[in-house]
Amino acid sequence: MLAHPSLRSPSFITILGAGLMGRLLAVALARQGHKVEVHEAGSRDGATSAAHVAAAMVAPLAESIVAEPGVVRMGQHSLARWPGLLAQLVQPVYFQHNGTLIVWHRQDAPEAARLRQKFEQTQGAVPQLPHMQPLDAAALAEREPALAGRFSQGLYLPGEGQLDNRQLLDALAATMDALGVATHWHSARAPQDFAPGAAGQPDWLLDCRGLGAREQWQDLRGVRGEVVRLHAPDVTLQRPTRLVHPRYSIYLAPKEDHRFVIGATEIESEDLSPASVRSTLELLSAAYAVHPGFAEARITELTTQCRPTLPDNLPAIRMPRERVLQVNGLYRHGFMIAPAMLDVVMQLLGEGQSALAPDFELALQGGAATAA
Repeated sequence: MLAHPSLRSPSFITILGAGLMGRLLAVALARQGHKVEVHEAGSRDGATSAAHVAAAMVAPLAESIVAEPGVVRMGQHSLARWPGLLAQLVQPVYFQHNGTLIVWHRQDAPEAARLRQKFEQTQGAVPQLPHMQPLDAAALAEREPALAGRFSQGLYLPGEGQLDNRQLLDALAATMDALGVATHWHSARAPQDFAPGAAGQPDWLLDCRGLGAREQWQDLRGVRGEVVRLHAPDVTLQRPTRLVHPRYSIYLAPKEDHRFVIGATEIESEDLSPASVRSTLELLSAAYAVHPGFAEARITELTTQCRPTLPDNLPAIRMPRERVLQVNGLYRHGFMIAPAMLDVVMQLLGEGQSALAPDFELALQGGAATAA
């Protein structure tokens, strides 16, 4: 538990960072009638944030390969929360709730068996997850006609979803404007610039700057990802599809108008230089291996970004001093866990504790320690 004064209404709240978490919190707090201001080092479009590059999949079982059970539970919670959160925004946001498909070539069958075993373990630890469905060639063709005849078997993970990350960032910014949130773009600020609770200062300070908060989170690191965006009019995949790969599972996330986000690379590096030839070839080869229609696709973007990651790869919320909350470490799971993190933070601000945090195995600590 984090002992602190309860949030009074209306309060004056300053948020540092307008990535995904910062924008969600700004909208939620402004809706409660609080005076909210946001300082963001980058621009309104969020182009320098990890959220701008992400595929924005909400796939708790699929991500359980690299996620702890608590994070999986956060993903399941967020699946139920996203439709309601999106309905409150002033602009529409594409949200698909059509499950995840996993396919593999014959030579990768041993790796696919390992994945299936891991999914079974996750379903034992998180029984509320919909159970995966093994598919033979006929069932696969019925579920995803675009892949008929291309794979002899696969796995279907019901209930998983995705959204359009850039539509969401834009809709959140527009909703912040409509709610009267004072936004300061290209305004890099740090916690030491404020004295929450003092006269003329905000009542609360929320720090959601991701890698921008490295000075406050000394163990924070960036994990590089490389993403290709394609326009493929000849491809009609109906849901995110993952191709089992010897080193990592490559995903293809279909957005509106036959646009696809393809990624998977996860490199322990904070290098933000352009994508490597090797990674680009692997991503494009995987896309073509899933569907030959990608051969005539147009590459609309090739992007890199680093995700803010703590040593245990888990998210953390802490209170280094009274009236200051820090949120960080969402790693590769930002869109999957952001609504759950939002609900925990709102409970902490309103009640001084969170009933959700134990189920998410989310440690809430004061002082300089990170969440365990």
